[in-house]
Amino acid sequence: MHSTFSIDAFLYSLPIFAGEGAHPPADACDFARYCSGLDFFSMNDHAEGLNRELWQKTIESVRACNARAGDPAAPDLVAFMGFEWTQTGSRPETHFGHKNVIFPGLADEELPARPISAVPAGGQARPPGFAMRAGAALMRGVGLAPYGDLVDFVADLAESEDCPTGVPTRELPLDCRESAETPELLFQKLAEWGLPSLVIPHGLAWGIHAPPGARLDLQLSRAHHDPSRQRLIEIMSGHGNGEEFRPVPDGAASCPAPTPGHLACCWRAGELVRERCQEPGSADCEAEVERARQLALDAGVRPRSVLPRVRDEAWLDCDECRDCFKPAAALRPGQTAQYGAAIRRFDELDEAGQPLRYRFGFIASTDNHASRPATGFKQFDRRTMTDSRGPADEATERRVYDRVLGRRGEPGPVRVAPSRVRQLFDTERISSFLYPGGAVAVHATGRDRAAVWRALSEREVYGTSGPRILLWFDLLNGPEGRLPMGSQVRMGETPRFEVRAAGALRQEPGCPEAALRALGAERLERLCGGECNHPGETRHLIEAIEVVRIQPQRHAGEPVADLIADPWRRLPCSPDPAGCRVTFEDPDFARDTVYYVRVLQEATPAINGANLRTSFDAAGNASAVRPCYGGYRTPADDDCLAPVHERAWSSPIYVDAESRSP
Repeated sequence: MHSTFSIDAFLYSLPIFAGEGAHPPADACDFARYCSGLDFFSMNDHAEGLNRELWQKTIESVRACNARAGDPAAPDLVAFMGFEWTQTGSRPETHFGHKNVIFPGLADEELPARPISAVPAGGQARPPGFAMRAGAALMRGVGLAPYGDLVDFVADLAESEDCPTGVPTRELPLDCRESAETPELLFQKLAEWGLPSLVIPHGLAWGIHAPPGARLDLQLSRAHHDPSRQRLIEIMSGHGNGEEFRPVPDGAASCPAPTPGHLACCWRAGELVRERCQEPGSADCEAEVERARQLALDAGVRPRSVLPRVRDEAWLDCDECRDCFKPAAALRPGQTAQYGAAIRRFDELDEAGQPLRYRFGFIASTDNHASRPATGFKQFDRRTMTDSRGPADEATERRVYDRVLGRRGEPGPVRVAPSRVRQLFDTERISSFLYPGGAVAVHATGRDRAAVWRALSEREVYGTSGPRILLWFDLLNGPEGRLPMGSQVRMGETPRFEVRAAGALRQEPGCPEAALRALGAERLERLCGGECNHPGETRHLIEAIEVVRIQPQRHAGEPVADLIADPWRRLPCSPDPAGCRVTFEDPDFARDTVYYVRVLQEATPAINGANLRTSFDAAGNASAVRPCYGGYRTPADDDCLAPVHERAWSSPIYVDAESRSP
């Protein structure tokens, strides 16, 4: 969960993005307690934007949130403290992705003195502080106070000195900026602190920061993967679903031709250039087409920037997954949870002497940037309940966005230079792939902090796309009896499983009276949008339970697409408001296998359920799109609803074959 202490969240809170203004960590506490009615959440602002002062303020806010929770043995809310390690590589061989680091305790001795950034020492820009302060004062003098606040914020960060390298983390100055460029260094520093923590890979398949060709193989090593801390993976957030692997060309090395299910942006770049050729079949035209495709390949995460004057609609649905549920924008197949469960590393062994592999539990989260954890309880108020952002009006778009995004320059194709600023302003297409967030659920023995942490650590967790779906998934015949989701077992007989699920309670309009009394009408409207988690008495129906079976690689290079059966079984449910119970077994079990289940709720309208709302011609080719813009081009009261099957994902059960090859 991000507050406006994260620098990108601060930026998107400004009027230029039709933002709402500041949302500090205290808002996350009130939203969790009164708007979304959560049992627990964590604060994870970007480490690179947290100097010591903001880190301490966040800790104080989280402590205050817990202090109001009542009996520590049965609190109404548990708030955890953490940060996000936000690493992005421009090439697949340097990209590790984002990870949320969470700690169980809140005392000074239970938390690190400072967060750990992925920005290397010396890698953060340091504009002169005096010039920035003067600029901030000037902005306030001409009525641009929010922008002056942003400049002051950046100036504060620039004044923090980098920590010296090669010094144990506990011996570093309290107020320096600590960094770890790789997961190996991050885990090393966490070990030096000697504190329990969970490190959760987050938003991995999101193609806005993961370059084409990025794969989880890169960090599957004993150096970059610590299985004692890295126990969970996020498969769904407000930035989309990163569960589903698709065997489409990743476009990292060459530009793939269109297939019935996929259109690459590099290919579309060539077609757009061909459309404006005076002689479409000429050698000169084809040379320009090939040049555009290569430039789009070279552009990494920004292929559409090679033709800066071409608007989003003309790119159709390039690089997007057409048959995924609430997909992440520009989904990277090699970064998905399914891909991670299927791969092994054969030149490194785990503690049991077996080829190294991931054994993650599955969670979902919100990743909201306005202090609103778990906004998926209702599908309403898209601009407030998602991270959808864009120009407030046409004049702002022309004056600012067109200039920043290079729309006034060469028509292209042009070579795209790395630009974090341009990437931050390129929000309009992405807004069709932003959702009210998911939620994580735990099977815990109590509501207290220790019980919740124990369930997270033991992988007795599942994720939902937002609704409070109930889910149990058990192995019935483990060597020592029944075992829950998240378990790891070795056995020789046919595994037998049971799934029990119940749909989320149907929502009543408005908010409970207790929320109104606690927040007051004005704050309830601003923070909650006038709506809260307000469950009624009846449940949504469960339509089906799908079983996904993944058989991890037995040798290096074994094709991953052949190892993922999705779905392996689809088990229909009768329309029973009490829920659904099914059993199944795998008579073909003969090798190490991963099983998890996906519970599908009856179809209901969802924000961005149809993403770009693509139209297709008679041949099945994309012919037009109708994006759900974050700015003025889509009315604020249009929630871009389309029917979907909201769902829950269990954590896998890892069943290794006894006395058989891996």
